[in-house]
Amino acid sequence: MEGFIARKDICSFTQVRAMSERSDAKGLIQLGSHVAAILAAGVLVWAVSDTWWLMIPAQMVLGILITFLFCPHHETVHWTAFASKTLNDRVAWVLGFIGFLPSIWFRYFHFEHHRETHIEGRDPELADVKPTTRGAFLFYLTGLRSFWWSALGTLVRHARGIVTDDFVPDEAVKSAVVRQARLYLCGYALIALVATGAGSWAPLTYWVVPMILSAWSLRIYLLAEHTLRPHTPDMLENTRTMKTNGVVRWLAWQMPYHTEHHVFPSVPFHALATAHEKIKPRHGALIPGYTAFFREYWASLK
Repeated sequence: MEGFIARKDICSFTQVRAMSERSDAKGLIQLGSHVAAILAAGVLVWAVSDTWWLMIPAQMVLGILITFLFCPHHETVHWTAFASKTLNDRVAWVLGFIGFLPSIWFRYFHFEHHRETHIEGRDPELADVKPTTRGAFLFYLTGLRSFWWSALGTLVRHARGIVTDDFVPDEAVKSAVVRQARLYLCGYALIALVATGAGSWAPLTYWVVPMILSAWSLRIYLLAEHTLRPHTPDMLENTRTMKTNGVVRWLAWQMPYHTEHHVFPSVPFHALATAHEKIKPRHGALIPGYTAFFREYWASLK
């Protein structure tokens, strides 16, 4: 999505273009701080590994940091994390591997979501039916079906050469999707083989188990973006911007400014606060915090 949308009733084409300037330095600083936090959390897990009741919360912290690599992955598939398109693609490839979400397929899936945001029968994100009961919601937060079963099933299906999504445009892209899925699975198999040969639990201890323990965090974050909003093409109505603190905004690469991202998808993460100031007078009533959203969603469940 290299182009951008200029809402003349919010700001001018020139202003949007100025906000859309990308930066390798800002992207690398943000990514570097995120990776540094992951390494620090990994050291913490190692330090308390002899005490399970300390290790589990430490793994959850590590898992939240790893799971939220989804946000720079999302930013790189937009080609907005860095000025260099090549750097965006390479970082997206690695982050997709870590998060079990191949970057090529995810780019086309996500662009379709932007084209058809929250439109029933057209937005592919709505294919993942949101829970309607409290029991289903609690299971949803585990990510066992909504992420692990779905993501791994899609990965295996693509590796078998089965790519049926309408938003994947042509045979060349389908071939790239299949090739990447096979490379990812080969990579996972190699890691498992080496770890087994070395008698090491490290991939589980520092990667998979933390992601399982922290799946709830990304589930809530993603639910808040559009759930319970009207099914209308108007981005000011179908998308939320969330009031939250600086730590969460850092962790999510400023994506709590989600209305801004959908109205101006070419604006990189570091300029979304500026876009927020432009949009704020128009959507001030649509900015609950995550706690308010959780209460609203819980109250809507059977």
